[in-house]
Amino acid sequence: MTMSAPANLQPSAHPSPPDLQTPSLKRRMACWLYEGMLLFGVMVSSGLAYFIAAYWLTGLAPGDMNLHPQLKSGLQAISFLVLGVYFIWMWHRGQTLAMKTWRIEMVDLQGQRVSRKLAFKRYMASWLWFLPPLAAAAPFRLSVIEVTVLTLGWVAIWAILSRFHPQRQFWHDALAGTRLISARTT
Repeated sequence: MTMSAPANLQPSAHPSPPDLQTPSLKRRMACWLYEGMLLFGVMVSSGLAYFIAAYWLTGLAPGDMNLHPQLKSGLQAISFLVLGVYFIWMWHRGQTLAMKTWRIEMVDLQGQRVSRKLAFKRYMASWLWFLPPLAAAAPFRLSVIEVTVLTLGWVAIWAILSRFHPQRQFWHDALAGTRLISARTT
């Protein structure tokens, strides 16, 4: 005699349609890591453009960032804007470059392409990957290494929390009304 879990606890109780299958956590995190590597180049380029413009307009060099907090705030604002434009534009099209490589798509809850408004909502919600550890670290004046360890720990916890979502989606996707699915073949 075999014992099985109650129907409401079995993973197949509410399966997703075949074309809306959630990629594995391992694949989504590999995509996330690859996205970070690709964004490194984007952020270096935008940072370089910002510092060249800041130097031409104000005469402040990148090394003056600690002496002039407005230079640091400007870089943070430009970085937030550049990341927002990249992600909103790419998600509205269905995939970022890393998502194409890992065959992952982003759709709304009905399986359709997301609107720019929904992509913006997801962009704002996706900051839950980073803001909690940064906010927790701020009052303690932690070193860069300590903040990095704290952030990586939070990222691991946030990723693992997706296992508690009914479709195993990240919680910022649930908040935004989006889903990551295995790319559909055309």
